[in-house]
Amino acid sequence: MNKNYYAVLMAGGVGSRFWPISTSSYPKQFHDMLGTGDTLIQKTFKRLNKFVPTENILILTNERYNDLVLEQLPMVEQSQVVLEPAMRNTAPCILYAAMKIQKMNPDGVMIVAPSDHWIEDEDAFAEDVTQCFRKCEQEEVLCTLGIKPSFPNTGFGYIEFDKNSGEGLKKVDQFREKPDYETAKEFLAQGNFLWNAGIFMWSVKTIVNAFKNYQPEQHSLFESGMSCYNTGEETEFIRENYPKAENISIDYAILENSKSIYVLPATFDWNDLGTWGSLYDKLDKDDSNNAIVNSQVLSEDASGNMIRSPKDKVVVVDGLKDYIIVDKEEVLLIYPKSKEQDIKKVLGKVKDKFGDTYA
Repeated sequence: MNKNYYAVLMAGGVGSRFWPISTSSYPKQFHDMLGTGDTLIQKTFKRLNKFVPTENILILTNERYNDLVLEQLPMVEQSQVVLEPAMRNTAPCILYAAMKIQKMNPDGVMIVAPSDHWIEDEDAFAEDVTQCFRKCEQEEVLCTLGIKPSFPNTGFGYIEFDKNSGEGLKKVDQFREKPDYETAKEFLAQGNFLWNAGIFMWSVKTIVNAFKNYQPEQHSLFESGMSCYNTGEETEFIRENYPKAENISIDYAILENSKSIYVLPATFDWNDLGTWGSLYDKLDKDDSNNAIVNSQVLSEDASGNMIRSPKDKVVVVDGLKDYIIVDKEEVLLIYPKSKEQDIKKVLGKVKDKFGDTYA
């Protein structure tokens, strides 16, 4: 296993569209959403651990999830859990992690990956990432993995690449915001657009230099703590300085500015598992096309439903089609799949009416 390979696993999100299972105190990455016996963060760690040494995997998360990370990933040392004392989007935490790695190993190359995605062919994933790593070792470039669109999805950002690019890695022309439906159809018709999966690879030297060029204030802020990183003084420095960082995504901070970005069309199936509907799409179905996690289901005239309950609970469903049915100890959600994007709003209403206990 290559000792210059590092991984930064992003595990700080709340996943509010998976409410009521995912809550602010126990978000979706720490749940076994697929009913496989592994939580999403455990599956992601194992996937990365196939080609990145255990000690080279950092977990980026919020302070409040520290104990959950250590409980679910017992092979990880406390020093590998990189804690954000404040929510500041993706750019500051990625720069922070890159500088920690750079101090450990100036020749390091790193992957930044979400902790809650579903990837079926893990060997293909490892091959794609390794191909990007080799490019990053040889040239001062930023790489990303793009997903071939299967339909005009309006929920993802898109990557537009140079049509004249050959096989393999392709030069990125620009990143495009989440489009409306007609624009998404145009993207697919043009043939040189990929879904942005939010998986990035670069050398630590290249990404730190990119911040120096495009985000000099952020770079100066974090560089001032270089002597503290990976020492006993790091926590105090980060607690004091991290909240001063600008709240900005890696896309806006770096990717939209850089002229040296390449995308590799992924050779593996991928799902961002962002909603109950996306989870439904990936699960096996019963004879009535219901997707079932943990439950023992008796269904009559019920089809197309996403059903989840505490383990082995008997659930009887009659006359419901295309619904999300999620039973948790203190909350029962019965909601149309067609309105799944509104679950975030529903959560807000529940908090307003019943307080934060259920959020």
